[in-house]
Amino acid sequence: MVPLMSLWLPILLSAVIVFVASSVIHMMLSYHKSDFARVPDEDGVRAALREFSIPPGDYMVPCPADTKEMSSPEFIAKQNEGPVVWMTVLPNGPWNMGRSLTQWFLYSLVVSYIAAYVGSRAVGPGADYLDVFRFVGTTAFCCYSLALAQIAIWYARKWSSIFKSMFDGLVYALLTAGTFGWLWPG
Repeated sequence: MVPLMSLWLPILLSAVIVFVASSVIHMMLSYHKSDFARVPDEDGVRAALREFSIPPGDYMVPCPADTKEMSSPEFIAKQNEGPVVWMTVLPNGPWNMGRSLTQWFLYSLVVSYIAAYVGSRAVGPGADYLDVFRFVGTTAFCCYSLALAQIAIWYARKWSSIFKSMFDGLVYALLTAGTFGWLWPG
């Protein structure tokens, strides 16, 4: 067993490497550009929604009051009439990228810590690079990627967007695993 405190450098460095890699993926590569589509008459839709002053949050339209209402003829008629929408409303104004980037980095630190924990319990000091890589990489992949499928399953997000984000998670996991394999204590 490897003490977690001896893994502080690979935890920190792998989070930094993932942070940089995700910046490259989202700013320089273009494969995420098709994740979202514009609605027809975007300005008209914005104007129509603006009058409601919807506070930031997650919404469903139509939204049943309970499971009983979901099977009512009136609710089914609303669904058939459409539109059926899942939406997240953000605060007005520019995105606070500093806040989002800080949260992303902290999340990457948490993933690296969890991967370090699993790796430290699975292999000992001086373990072979590939043994460390396998345990840390699998754990990091699970953290970065597997829960994304729930968004497609339950909220009808496009599978193509989910698979692209899962691929990103695979890249992050491989970078995390490589960092730990390289810096694993002897």
